[in-house]
Amino acid sequence: MQVIDIKAFVPSKDYEQSQAFYTDIGFQSEYVSDDLTLLSNGECQLFLQRFYNAELADNFMLQICVSDIDQAYALCANTPYKTQISEISQESWGKVFFLWGPVGELLHITELNN
Repeated sequence: MQVIDIKAFVPSKDYEQSQAFYTDIGFQSEYVSDDLTLLSNGECQLFLQRFYNAELADNFMLQICVSDIDQAYALCANTPYKTQISEISQESWGKVFFLWGPVGELLHITELNN
């Protein structure tokens, strides 16, 4: 098997609020069905689904690698739909901050060392 792409299915409790959150942080949305939206940023894509399970949402994580962490932080800090955001921290492998979305999903926004 040769994998050519992987897309995650992100849960939402308030579908419209989650769509607004991901749009605020730089994703373009494309209608797929009443229960599914394709979110794209460059060549990267994920699905937002009209589905909520508290245990899944509380344990759902994505790493989103960016080219400019300061720019990403400024953008993410301004969305009213986030539930929490950490400061940027320096790690041995690069920089990271954590952003919690509307249902508690955890995004690891990362700028890797070159």
